[in-house]
Amino acid sequence: MTTMPSATTIILAVFTAGAAGLVGAFALMKRTILAGDVMSHIAIPGLGLAVLWKINPLIGGGLTLAIGILLIWRLQRSTELSAEAAIGVIFASSVALGALLINSTEELVDALFGGFGTLGTNEFIFGMAVSIFVIGALWFLRNRLIITLFSPELADSAGINVSRANLAFLLLFGLAILVSLRFLGALLVGSLIIIPASAARQLTHTLGHFLITSMALSIAAMLMGFYISFTYGLAQGPTIVVVAAAIFVLSLFKKKQ
Repeated sequence: MTTMPSATTIILAVFTAGAAGLVGAFALMKRTILAGDVMSHIAIPGLGLAVLWKINPLIGGGLTLAIGILLIWRLQRSTELSAEAAIGVIFASSVALGALLINSTEELVDALFGGFGTLGTNEFIFGMAVSIFVIGALWFLRNRLIITLFSPELADSAGINVSRANLAFLLLFGLAILVSLRFLGALLVGSLIIIPASAARQLTHTLGHFLITSMALSIAAMLMGFYISFTYGLAQGPTIVVVAAAIFVLSLFKKKQ
């Protein structure tokens, strides 16, 4: 039976979901929404190594995410590859490497699908700090990011370093994935970035409402997923994703004006 989440776990889940929802909104505007699913798989080799070395899976996943993000950014700068192509190269390499490291231990299954380990004080503080930082940084940089998303030429003429803005967004993207790994795992965490933002796009007409709604729907999916998984003894990660998918289906019934 699924154990009841603690108050600290629920609080952390709310903030990590909010960060994921906000990142997803910007990724949707950037038309790299599927990158959330792809980038989360970059953590797989690190998760495998962490389990083999008996350390916190988030440490291993975070290291390979950081390396992958820097490689993606470097490929974009040095080869003029699109974000999708650069991410695809790193994704394929990560999955192949992860396949060599993965075994059938219960810890690794939890790391891939969410729900691993007991939430410690240090992890709670780290998760809260990172989530708040991601939300605050994205909100502070939103105007610059929007300009670079829609018109890199205009951003350049306005004195905005497009390359640095892209790196900043990739790093915030990676941090949002990292803090959400605990609840959904590497295979499902991208869904919390993709689905709520897509539903929010259906329901809103202005940028401000879109950003806030994406965060709200992500948080709602997380909390309802927690409740359903605990009540019916279901796996936490998959339940959260199914709830998010149901929210998206319901959003399709709203006609765009």
